Amino acid sequence: MTTKRLLPVLGLGLLSACATVKSQRVRGDYEQVDKHQVKRLVVVTQPLPDGKPAVGELWSLIARQWVNQNRNYLAKSNLALPERPEDTSFKGLCVEGIEGVLWLDPNITLKGDGAETEVKARLTRCRDGEEVWAAEAAGSWGSRDEDYEQRVAQYVQELGEEVAPYVVPTAKLLSATLGTLPNPELNEADTDEKIELGE
Repeated sequence: MTTKRLLPVLGLGLLSACATVKSQRVRGDYEQVDKHQVKRLVVVTQPLPDGKPAVGELWSLIARQWVNQNRNYLAKSNLALPERPEDTSFKGLCVEGIEGVLWLDPNITLKGDGAETEVKARLTRCRDGEEVWAAEAAGSWGSRDEDYEQRVAQYVQELGEEVAPYVVPTAKLLSATLGTLPNPELNEADTDEKIELGE
């Protein structure tokens, strides 16, 4: 169990400097408001990267695991949806117990032995659909990296062989992008809940 939980973090921070974070912004009142109120998230990738549902699931899963392991968020679930969203407040995803939506708007193209990637990412709060944080980043990477071999195998087992060439470029891009996320503050009950998430 412990080994399985540790696998997703292998190499997450390595080589992320190859990504270019083009822009990032956080609400001016984050420290006073959302730091204490927007902690429980759903992660959605929409539209599907490269038009493939499994690759969309990969993006959302990697992002969910990253924020659970590297920030104080409690990312409860992840999903991937086709086509561009009509409602970018994502009210339909704001079910009971969810305080924010982390939206990934990806673009990834396989080229040779790697991929060119870019993403627009946004965190919105459920109570009013307002933006809390946003970032844009891009980068190009090879699909093979020995530091990621276990992760690639894990995601292939879970999502299918077609995700294999996407794992390394996606993980490196999202690590750089999500590294600009602010960190919420957890109270004791939140901390206990996060431990139960087990990621």
